[in-house]
Amino acid sequence: MKIKVGVLGGGSWGTTLAILLHEKGFYVKIWEFLAEQVELIKERRENVQFLPGVFIPNEIEFTTSLEDVVKEAEVIVIVLPSQVVRNVVKQLVSIIRPGVVIVSAVKGLEITTMKRISEVINEELPRVTKIGVISGPSHAEEVSRKIPTAIVSAAAEDETAKFIQDLFLTPNLRVYTNTDLIGVELGGALKNIVAIAAGISDGLGLGDNTKAALITRGLVEIIRVGEILGARKSTFLGLSGLGDLVVTCTSNHSRNRHLGEMIGKGISLEDALSSMVMVAEGVPTTKAAKELAKQVNIELPITNEVYNVLFEEKNPKQAVTDLMLRSAKREEELV
Repeated sequence: MKIKVGVLGGGSWGTTLAILLHEKGFYVKIWEFLAEQVELIKERRENVQFLPGVFIPNEIEFTTSLEDVVKEAEVIVIVLPSQVVRNVVKQLVSIIRPGVVIVSAVKGLEITTMKRISEVINEELPRVTKIGVISGPSHAEEVSRKIPTAIVSAAAEDETAKFIQDLFLTPNLRVYTNTDLIGVELGGALKNIVAIAAGISDGLGLGDNTKAALITRGLVEIIRVGEILGARKSTFLGLSGLGDLVVTCTSNHSRNRHLGEMIGKGISLEDALSSMVMVAEGVPTTKAAKELAKQVNIELPITNEVYNVLFEEKNPKQAVTDLMLRSAKREEELV
């Protein structure tokens, strides 16, 4: 009997995961909020706006009915912007079936609470015990074209992590398991802030040395946050930490790096965001991380400067200068 999967979110990654799951023999439905997007996909069998050039099999159903997608689903994959997850998940309380497995593929933090997405889901669906995430260096543009990729399946319970691993594992998508749910989610969320910084560096015309320094010191900031919140340091040296950080800071597919590049070239945040069709999760996550750092009393210099550039209209060149002129320190004391 086919496993029934409901995918919430018809963007590039949601569409990619739906195609992958369909090709594995599962019955897949996708919920998409925008009716015009649903009709266009039904007509073209292609996600023209978010994933052009990739055929969507006719058997994959697209609909604007959340109940239709969720009521019979044995697995629900959430691929939504982080700031709308809570409102959508609230609507699932009365319609999800018992024993459902929920998989978050969202890389962000909720601004108002600074919480990870699995925490948001657990608060709204406390009776759902099988919650996991997938994360790692995995641009939809490449996974959808079967370019070899490796990601992480994480859950507090090893059994759930292994179930999710089996769900997504293909000859072109290698999936590792990890029970450090906190670390995997934080790595996926916080690397977007560093990617914006890397993009700003690119926009300013700075070099490879600068970007390498940002990636390395950005990883230190991610580890600082992770360890104080109970994550394992080793997680951040894996695919959902260092792996995702490198690809997001260097790839032309990275929407957060691209946004940072526009900012570095002098484009305002408002204009940069309005020119993008996809969500740059690093923007709200920067706000959440800055507040989180304040609450737990830790120093995040790169995050702080990205915040100042995005929300305080600080000149990006001055932000770089201020990072470089911070008081001298020993490297081994900061890792």
